[in-house]
Amino acid sequence: MEKIEIGHQEEQFGCSCGHCHGAEHEHHEEGADFFERHRLPLLIAGAALFLLSLFVKGRFPLYLALSLGAYALLGAGILVAAVMNLKRGNFLDENFLMGIATFGAFYLGEITEAVGVMLFYQIGEYFQDKAVSRAVGSIEGLLSLKAETALVIGVDGTLTETPSEIVPVGSLLAIRAGEKFPIDGVIEKGRGSIDVSALTGESLPRDVETGDTVLSGSVNGNVYLEIRTTRRFSDSTVSKIIEMVRDSSSRKARAEKFITKFARRYTPAVVGLAILVAFGVPAVAGDFPRWFRQGLIFLVISCPCALVISIPLCFFSAVGRASRRGILIKGGNYLEKMCDVDHIIFDKTGTLTRGKFRIDEIEALGGTPEEVIKYAKIGEFHSNHPIAGVIRDYPLPGVEAPSVSDLSDYREIPGRGTGVLWRGAEILTGNQKLMAEAGIPAAETEHPGTVLYVAKEKRLLGIIRISDEIRPDAAAAVAALKAAGLTPWVLTGDNEAISRAIADALGIPGTQVFARLLPAEKVEKLAIIKNQAAKGVVFVGDGINDAPSLSMADVGIAMGGSGADIAIESADVVLMRDEPSKIVELLRIARKNKRVVTQNIVFALSIKLVIMVLGVMGLANMWLAIFADVGVALLAVLNAMRGGKIDREKISVEKKRKA
Repeated sequence: MEKIEIGHQEEQFGCSCGHCHGAEHEHHEEGADFFERHRLPLLIAGAALFLLSLFVKGRFPLYLALSLGAYALLGAGILVAAVMNLKRGNFLDENFLMGIATFGAFYLGEITEAVGVMLFYQIGEYFQDKAVSRAVGSIEGLLSLKAETALVIGVDGTLTETPSEIVPVGSLLAIRAGEKFPIDGVIEKGRGSIDVSALTGESLPRDVETGDTVLSGSVNGNVYLEIRTTRRFSDSTVSKIIEMVRDSSSRKARAEKFITKFARRYTPAVVGLAILVAFGVPAVAGDFPRWFRQGLIFLVISCPCALVISIPLCFFSAVGRASRRGILIKGGNYLEKMCDVDHIIFDKTGTLTRGKFRIDEIEALGGTPEEVIKYAKIGEFHSNHPIAGVIRDYPLPGVEAPSVSDLSDYREIPGRGTGVLWRGAEILTGNQKLMAEAGIPAAETEHPGTVLYVAKEKRLLGIIRISDEIRPDAAAAVAALKAAGLTPWVLTGDNEAISRAIADALGIPGTQVFARLLPAEKVEKLAIIKNQAAKGVVFVGDGINDAPSLSMADVGIAMGGSGADIAIESADVVLMRDEPSKIVELLRIARKNKRVVTQNIVFALSIKLVIMVLGVMGLANMWLAIFADVGVALLAVLNAMRGGKIDREKISVEKKRKA
């Protein structure tokens, strides 16, 4: 399995402590790695010696030996890391500060205090690392979705286990019961159910059969399936998910950039102040031991670990946990931008609606309903329009399917419909304008969808009314977004009557619906809304024609299940389940994350400032200093972990409802 290292992530944020700046190097240095791997045993042994030393204080040689032993076990890793960083010219880190502070404590005769500082520092670091590893684990869990090998079925029917990354597009793969799908593909043989929870968060298995698309990372149920690959391994869904989540760490939010700049200026400044307190003040006022001690305490207090680790971790944790819910956020900056938008713009087909048409009604005028659908099937036999597929797939028992040999002179009539000769008889299927141009009387009919007229030999047989299905959760999602302060809009290329009917069903006013838009016109309307917005705009789409708008919006959200590749690439957020309600969940995650970030900044800076002032005044001892450093950092990190824990109760209720 591949490994994602938090050290690499954290270094980007300019941390001055040993867990951030230079941490990636420490993980690969043999000495530092030893102490990392044996942290808990060393901590337990060091704590035991420290406690024993407290009982033998009256016997100084034994007390000193036990204390030095405890200090060696607890502090050796810190001192080794400080030396390594010193060699690289990066000495202004927490390891260096801790080493100088404890050496100073020994110099002042505070042996118990020096060892105790190392002990509680290591305790804090242990629990802090445990908290950090939870965030890393949420990302590394994605890597387990990868199937490194695939069973390729040869032309002679033999099975060959092949590395997934070299399997060509169009290969036939065998997927046994319980195995992961290594590459995206289409089922060629078998039917059953697959577990897609790791990709989409969907709690129930999804039924699939021949012709259905399956995504890599899904898990086969209890049947044997064969799939024909449609993508390379590197382009498959699970590879793209991992790539997007990894890349998100390189796109910093404003709060993260603030920490980067803050740490680079802050650390040299406080080291300078500590030197001033330790040497400058006693040069004027005297009492060198007192001011030297306070300067050392000031050094320990000064390290900005709480901010430098916890702020990036807030975003890292939220992005990781969102990915486990089927929401892929390509960067912490987009998570932050979601908190600063007041308009949300939807494409219609494939976004608010399923993009899958259904026949609502068959009205026979000059024949029976069976005749109407029979000749509609003949008229649409060669068409590749989505509606044609619905007509051809409509079940009609007892009626023979049209034969290619019976059809001739097929023609597509742009903006109108189709015409074909069937056994010498002319069949027309299309809209009212087609009928009018053919001289066939056909009254215009109102329907919030598509109306298909069917005629044979200049005689109108009937009307088929077809509509796109609204996504089941679309209305609730729009209502929740409106309640959250976002104004919804619809920009679509569909006709106005259909678009307004869909929008009305979802509670979106007609004045906020723009129809019959080409891609360039969508961008123009988006620009107008964006200029009028007090904050920012979100655009949600799925098609190739939505790609320019997804790129232009402050936050572009693509439907990952049915969305076109270019739409997914152009988007900032990808929803693995084509559910508008996921946008509401994304908004809650973003707002929760913002609250936690703000809490950490205010909390850490406030505590640091107060204790730093107390340290200069001589009112803070080394124990309080270590709390200001490790204690505040640990509390901030634990608070950061809350950013990903969003609405667990609501999610549980949702799962129960679906079950």
